[in-house]
Amino acid sequence: MSVRSFINVLEKYGLVRRVLNELSINYEIAKVVELLDKSKYTLIFKKLRSYDDYVGFANVVNTREKLYLALNVKSDEELYVRLLKAEEEIPKCKVELTSNVSFKALNDVDLTRLPIAKYYEYEPRNYLTSAVVIGLDLEENFLNMSIHRLSIIDKDKFVIRLVPRHLYNIYMKNKKLDKDTPIAIVWGLHPAILIAASSSPPYGYSELNMANILMNYSLKFYELSNGIYVPAEAEIVMEGYISKDLEFEEGPFVDILGMYDEVRRQPVVKVTKIYLNTEKPIHAHYLVPALSEHKVLMSIEKEAKIWKFVSNVVPKVKAVRLTSGSGSWLHAVIAIRKYTDGDAKNAILAAFTAHPSLKHVVIVDDDVDPDNLEEVEWAIATRFRGDEDLVIIKYVRGSTLDPSAIDQNTGLTVKIGIDATKPLSKDIKKFEKAKIPGRIDIEDLKIE
Repeated sequence: MSVRSFINVLEKYGLVRRVLNELSINYEIAKVVELLDKSKYTLIFKKLRSYDDYVGFANVVNTREKLYLALNVKSDEELYVRLLKAEEEIPKCKVELTSNVSFKALNDVDLTRLPIAKYYEYEPRNYLTSAVVIGLDLEENFLNMSIHRLSIIDKDKFVIRLVPRHLYNIYMKNKKLDKDTPIAIVWGLHPAILIAASSSPPYGYSELNMANILMNYSLKFYELSNGIYVPAEAEIVMEGYISKDLEFEEGPFVDILGMYDEVRRQPVVKVTKIYLNTEKPIHAHYLVPALSEHKVLMSIEKEAKIWKFVSNVVPKVKAVRLTSGSGSWLHAVIAIRKYTDGDAKNAILAAFTAHPSLKHVVIVDDDVDPDNLEEVEWAIATRFRGDEDLVIIKYVRGSTLDPSAIDQNTGLTVKIGIDATKPLSKDIKKFEKAKIPGRIDIEDLKIE
């Protein structure tokens, strides 16, 4: 159940390529991932300059095909159902502890000895992007798992970006008790664990349990000395706490929109122990912000929730896509089969409810492919009329990542829904796309 085992699965499907050049962790790995971002391949970096005990990897789950493999599903709908069902089953799941782990503690703590990378030009420090942070609510004895930026500020300290979500709430609750927040930082994990960590079940529902469910109850955990449970087959584990007192300037770092986030005072993490995988080379995961793997992890559970909410108000949802150009976060295209002219507008409202960060949504008929933005544009051009089919919602909460928001600090914004479906009340033949009859497969053509 390790990331190494999943890379072996990808090998069998011809989805792995090895980069043999010796590369620096500063910018060079990020540049190679950027160059190959649109490819289907997982990349293995065989030589990390100055880090002989490590290999790097990237794009372990950058496509839907790899999502299907990671969760053993065969379609979007099956994927969505699996994620949503796993969230519902969290309270029924019990974690299994083990003393048989793949890692061993180091004698001292020095974060600068870990191959933690730099990605973009104006970012001030090396930082982690793909590690999960597991935090303990001391009042409710609840473990939360989520992914956060962690940048090195000292040999034993990070500054962590805490968005006001579950780990932030835990930090604030513990702070009111005048206590530091025990955490573990886990780097190098099976993608099913990353998918769970990127999800948003209700507060008190642990993403560790969700990961276990997604992995068919085969995931085992090890209890650290600070009471945190971590996956037993991790590559790198850091034990420590979020200080209740210390803060440091965090940023500017690049967010999912490919833009520099604001500089903020954020909490400091003190690392008290580092564990490394005993089997060399150790595998370090490089997730380049704003590229494909980041977008897939951020978007997939949100797509599932949009699919569920829209399915409650229309007869059939063919597909949901949070589009890449919006960071797979701010824009959605949803293909539906409608029976009445009000269905598309209901779908718009349901989508905004399901994913509050959503800014613009386009609803198309099920004869339009949401993955083909030329077809989506054609639907807007031929089936949308501004005075009838535009939905504008003013002064609502959206995403704090949006620089054009009315108030970026709170996310206050304006949202737009576009009904680009065929009007059933009019001559529907006028809105049909012409087809050339017959069937010839491109593979059968003999062309010189």
